[in-house]
Amino acid sequence: MKAASELAREFGAIVGDAHVREPIGHEARAATIVAEPGDADEVAEIVRKCEADAIALAALGSASTLAQMRSTPVAVGVSLARMNRVIAYEADDMTVIAEAGLTLGALNDLAATHGQRLPLDPPHPDRVTLGALVAASHSGPIRLSEGTARDLLIGVRFAGHDARLIHGGGRVVKNVAGYDLMKVMTGSFGTIGIITETTFKVRPIPERYTIAATAFRDADVAFAAATRLHDAVPLIHLEVVSAAVASALGYGEQPGVIAGFGGNGQEVAHLIAQVGAILGAGCEVIADGEAIAAYGRLRDFDPPDAALCAQIAVAPAELASCLRDCRVEYRAHAGSGVAQIFVSNAASAEDVRQTVARWREIAHRGRGHLRVTRIGEEFRAGVSIFDEPPPAAFALMRRLKTAFDPRGIFNPGCFVGGL
Repeated sequence: MKAASELAREFGAIVGDAHVREPIGHEARAATIVAEPGDADEVAEIVRKCEADAIALAALGSASTLAQMRSTPVAVGVSLARMNRVIAYEADDMTVIAEAGLTLGALNDLAATHGQRLPLDPPHPDRVTLGALVAASHSGPIRLSEGTARDLLIGVRFAGHDARLIHGGGRVVKNVAGYDLMKVMTGSFGTIGIITETTFKVRPIPERYTIAATAFRDADVAFAAATRLHDAVPLIHLEVVSAAVASALGYGEQPGVIAGFGGNGQEVAHLIAQVGAILGAGCEVIADGEAIAAYGRLRDFDPPDAALCAQIAVAPAELASCLRDCRVEYRAHAGSGVAQIFVSNAASAEDVRQTVARWREIAHRGRGHLRVTRIGEEFRAGVSIFDEPPPAAFALMRRLKTAFDPRGIFNPGCFVGGL
C-alpha cells in the first residue's frame, strides 16, 4: 500500500487538498486516509483512480459498521459528508431524491414540515446517512409496519466499475443489464459500488402515537402475548425485550412487551381498548410526546458494556425458541423474526468463537442466519462477521461481485465469504 502522504497528495488532486484528511474515530479502523468528494463526478474520478492503480476503497458514513466489518483498513475511505443535498422533494407525490451523504435525521426534519417521514428507524438517525441506510440495510422497530430500505427505495445512483455513474429505478424506465439495482445495492455493504444518490417513497406521520407496555413473569408468556397482539391489532411496531433490556428502558425487572400504534383520535382510542384487552390490567399506556421519547430510547438502545453483540434473523414463529436457546439478553422485533442479542461477559477469544458458532447453529435451525454487529478487538481473530449463505446463494453473490467489481477494489475481503 502507498504511504498515507502519497495517497493524500494523489486524491487531493481530485477533490482538493482541503478535502483529504486523516481518519477520525471509527474511521481509523476502516481507512488509511479519507477523501470527501463534492459531487458524483468526483466520486467517479476516485473510482477511476483506484481501478487504475489497484487501490482498495470503501464508502464511509459514520464508519461504525465498517469498523466492525474490516480486519484491516482499506487505503481510501470515501466520505460523502459534503454530498448532503436534497435534489427534489415532491410532497404531493410523497417522493424525495437526495444525495447519499444526507442523514436520515436531516431528511426527516425536512419531511416533518410536510407531515411526512421516511419510516426507517436505525439507532441514532442523525448519524446514519442515506447511503449507509441502503448499503447496510439498516432498520429498527417500525420495520414491522413499514418494511426495510428495499421496500421504500425506488431509485438509486452509484459510481461503479469503469467510473460509470449508473442509475436504477426512479425516473429511469429500465434497469442496467436487467438487474434490479435497488435490490442489488441494498445490503451490499459498499462491495459493488458507491451510492451517490437515493430516491425514496415517504409516508404520512401518524396523527397520534401511543405505546403500551407490560411486564411478564417469563419470556415465553411475553412472546405468546406478542403473538396474540400481532394477529389481532394493526401495530406500528412490536418488541419483546429481555429483563435486562426492560430494566435499562425503565419498564421493570421482567421480560416485557412494548407495542406502538397510531392513527387519529378515534382510531387510537379503539386500539388502546384492543391492546389492553390482550395485555391485561397491568398494561401501561403513554401517548404523544412521552410516547415519542420512549420510542426514541427503544430505537436507540445499545448495550454499553456488551462484549459481543449480534443480529439474528429467523422465521418469526421460531424467534422465541431461538432466543431461549441462545441464552442471551435481547431486543426482539416480534412479528419480523429479527432480534438484537448480546452477552456482557466473555472469558476468552475461544469462548467468543464457540458462542458465535452456537448462535449460528441455532439460527440455522430456525431457518435463518446471524451477523455479528459488535465484537471486541481482542476477540476478532477467527470470528466471521457474516454467516455463510447456502452454496447456490453464495455462487450468485460471487457472480454479482465479479460483474460489478471485476478489479476487486470496492470494500474487498470483509463481506460474506470474504467477498
